[in-house]
Amino acid sequence: MAENADEHADRGSGGEAVVRTRHRLVDPPELAPAVGFAHAVAAAPGRTVHLAGQTAQLPDGTIGTTDLPGQFDQALANLLTALRAAGGSPGDLVSLAVYTTDVSAYRADLDRIGRVYRGRLGRHYPAMGLFGVAELFDPAARVELVGTAVVPEDGDAAPS
Repeated sequence: MAENADEHADRGSGGEAVVRTRHRLVDPPELAPAVGFAHAVAAAPGRTVHLAGQTAQLPDGTIGTTDLPGQFDQALANLLTALRAAGGSPGDLVSLAVYTTDVSAYRADLDRIGRVYRGRLGRHYPAMGLFGVAELFDPAARVELVGTAVVPEDGDAAPS
């Protein structure tokens, strides 16, 4: 079983965010290789935080861009803002659901979306799923992210 639990702080050599996590990311060799996600996450003890769906909504309530990678970037920034407000950090994220109104466009922009993702979460890949949906609440939104995090109790910080 391959495991990935060693992450670092700040930015990596390629400008990627490098994120610390206490959780054990599990990718059994009996399954197809996990590329950009983990097959399972064994969460360390802590407080579960459920993160509501986040789109590319700006503070004024408007969607900031029509560009799918740009919307993904803003939605991820919003999700991480909510997580930090709940006392967590990016490495506490254990699952992420991506809802998009255009799976074909998402696949076509996967390289750019991947760069956006790694810019904010580095190579921290929680359990993830991509779901094609007919529409989102805001008609201008093309992507929405929903996450779950397990935040350590006081004094139970991520590894250094």
